[in-house]
Amino acid sequence: MIRSWLYVPGDRPDRMDKALAGPADAVVLDLEDAVGAGAKDEARRNVLDVLASGRPAYVRINDPAAPSGEADVRELAAAQGSLAGVRVPKSEDPGELRRVADRLGVPVFPLIESALGVENALALATAHPLVGGISLGEADLQADLRAGRRALAWPRSRIVVAARAAGLPSPAQSVWTAVRDLDGLRADTESGREAGFFGRSVIHPAQIPVVHEACAPDPEETAWARELLGRFTGAAGSTGESAWIDSSGKFVDKAVVERARWLLSLAGTVDRENAKEGDVQ
Repeated sequence: MIRSWLYVPGDRPDRMDKALAGPADAVVLDLEDAVGAGAKDEARRNVLDVLASGRPAYVRINDPAAPSGEADVRELAAAQGSLAGVRVPKSEDPGELRRVADRLGVPVFPLIESALGVENALALATAHPLVGGISLGEADLQADLRAGRRALAWPRSRIVVAARAAGLPSPAQSVWTAVRDLDGLRADTESGREAGFFGRSVIHPAQIPVVHEACAPDPEETAWARELLGRFTGAAGSTGESAWIDSSGKFVDKAVVERARWLLSLAGTVDRENAKEGDVQ
């Protein structure tokens, strides 16, 4: 359950070192948008050096249909290292995504950034067994749609539904670009959870704890889930029924039980990660 995906420019080795030692759940070494056209080769060499050192990281490659993206795939496929997975931008074509997955042999995460990509969301999510998740690149999508943020409502729902229909984790939200607006980040991340997202991409270390807190289940939710599951065996086992009315008069069925299990699993993950962060500090 990855809460934070921290993007770090591939042409900044100092930042990559700090990020890999920091509290982000996942570090994404960026070869695409954060790197200028003239620094692509240098950034690729830096990223390969990090992976060769044995420190696990994800990499956002360039568009695999472009020369720089083809070079990224070629070099990563030939390298020995600790590549955890690859974020694939400009994903529209399931065949292209399959090609990248076959060549790299690691989890691939298509970034859907165009109207065509949104239309092909389910096909991309099911394109290959190595697809580890899908997500939106909202700034690029807005540009392609020639629209404001209101136009993102349907694509967001489309991505959430496609991910779950494919049996993938709930998608991570796109980057919150107002780095200093942490209150806005918190509110938007909490709203995203309600809409079916989990976690998000971040571009500054200060955003990480805010996202982690926003991803944590509410204590009241956790208490409800624990109480419900504590009564589940007795209620279902004694009656043989798949649905019942609990002591508070609320209807309980399989879907409610599964939500309770998800919440407790999430709470356990958050507790473990918080303990790790405390040990590091």
